[in-house]
Amino acid sequence: MTAQKTKANIVATSGSHRLLKELPHAKLTWMLQRMCEIRYFEEKAEDLYMRGLVHGTMHLSIGQEATSVGSIATLRPEDLIIHHHRGHGHTIAKGADLTTMMAEFLGKETGYCRGRGGSMHIADISGGNMGATGVVGGGIPTAVGIALALQMRRSEQVLLSYFGDGATNEGEFHESLNMASTWKLPVVFICDNNQYGMSMHVSRVMNIANISERAASYGIPGQSVDGNDVLAVYEAVLGAVEHARSGKGPSLIDCVSYRWRGHSKSDRNLYRTQEEIEEWKRKCPIRRFKKVLIEAVVMTDSETEAIDQTAKATIEHAAEVAQTFPEPSPEHMEEEVYAL
Repeated sequence: MTAQKTKANIVATSGSHRLLKELPHAKLTWMLQRMCEIRYFEEKAEDLYMRGLVHGTMHLSIGQEATSVGSIATLRPEDLIIHHHRGHGHTIAKGADLTTMMAEFLGKETGYCRGRGGSMHIADISGGNMGATGVVGGGIPTAVGIALALQMRRSEQVLLSYFGDGATNEGEFHESLNMASTWKLPVVFICDNNQYGMSMHVSRVMNIANISERAASYGIPGQSVDGNDVLAVYEAVLGAVEHARSGKGPSLIDCVSYRWRGHSKSDRNLYRTQEEIEEWKRKCPIRRFKKVLIEAVVMTDSETEAIDQTAKATIEHAAEVAQTFPEPSPEHMEEEVYAL
């Protein structure tokens, strides 16, 4: 199979030079650090899985770091997100404690969900992360309910709702966007478009060039953006967040990126070529952002490397500490379980 090309690869460009001048140095540092933390966290999680210390499965977003960081960088601390089964990046970008998150991966009692949620169901309610579900598209109608509650409370909060490209072919995606647009709810729908719904390329299941075109059906703004350009994502989502916060309703942002790993740990990657994967690795969002910062004389090469190494050390420390935490106790197995 050769690498498939679609018009979705030609997406909106960012005003990078303008943003580099407008954004505080601390914000740019935060963006690079979070992207590095996400990359190293997932690589460490993968290593722990291969060593038999993480059970079940996991869905890695290595290569997609710019989408979660660029979008969440637009939020206020009190704003909310709801994500999906490939949501480690969103969780970290929203400010999760890395040791507590690693403990959840390892099934420890001190994890965010007391070791019961694992990779696919990490939530941090106090931090504004409303969690995830393993059901494709399952979080989208929930996002409508949350956004409706925010509107009814006359809150200024905004919710970011994340989902993959495969979810946009589900009925709940269309029903949710229709309802949110009709009621002008304060939600931004963000497609983490890594171009593959499990093993199926988007070009084989959609008769449109860009997922953002579907926004027109609901009378809301839609934009496809280079999901490997953290500043392009920031610019697109910032406009959508301001649109929602001002009471004008939802938007659909399609962030075109690529996952370097398979759909899950059981995926043997037989549906795409190594050449295609390597082509996208050359578009690494972290390396790209470092280059932009250095060329714009915002940071030196040594500064970006220091941020990178600090992130790596932070993840290594989190993994070491999390492995010392206790396992869940069988005596408390039925706690926090709903019963009819």
